[in-house]
Amino acid sequence: MKITNAEFVISAVGPNQYPEDALPEIALAGRSNVGKSSLINRMINRKNLARTSSTPGKTQHLNYYRINDEIYFVDFPGYGYAKVSKSQREVWGKMIEKYLLERETLRLVLLIIDLRHPPSKDDELMYDWLKHYELPVCVVATKADKIPKSRWQKHLKIIKEALVMRAGDPIVMFSSEAGIGRDELWGQILRLAYPEGTTDQPENMPESTDREGI
Repeated sequence: MKITNAEFVISAVGPNQYPEDALPEIALAGRSNVGKSSLINRMINRKNLARTSSTPGKTQHLNYYRINDEIYFVDFPGYGYAKVSKSQREVWGKMIEKYLLERETLRLVLLIIDLRHPPSKDDELMYDWLKHYELPVCVVATKADKIPKSRWQKHLKIIKEALVMRAGDPIVMFSSEAGIGRDELWGQILRLAYPEGTTDQPENMPESTDREGI
């Protein structure tokens, strides 16, 4: 996807702060420090629009990024960070649950998982919760550049088996450093954000994907 414009819009803490322009929204969920901000920057070909940090728990709100005035990325607080207080985790949980269950413009949840490691219990719980409520999910296995290409399939299989993935849920291998999977992920996003036959599909919607040997 050709990116002509990308901007940070707001760090929202509730529905009264969410954008009201009814653009499709893509939520990014994952454990703390899994690389959601780096993924956003790679997807929009910007180095520092989404601020990255080596400190887990940095994102504390729903961070909205508007892409090409056509779609939003919504970056969630990371889960599974033990040093955040129990009360703060509860606040985040209620905010995220309310958004996921009530936000009409939500089109897809990207569940970000580190390809190098089996999904954590928190990853499994998040996936099961999303599927219980029949929310559309694409699993993104990031940090692919950190392991040899010969081991990609083995690690992808571990993720699929751990999540007991439902038929039709896509999984995209990704690397923010190397750009692996960027076009494929944009393809998945746009097909769900703009279903076939709708009249508002972006003109630069990709026709093919880069499956990187998967």
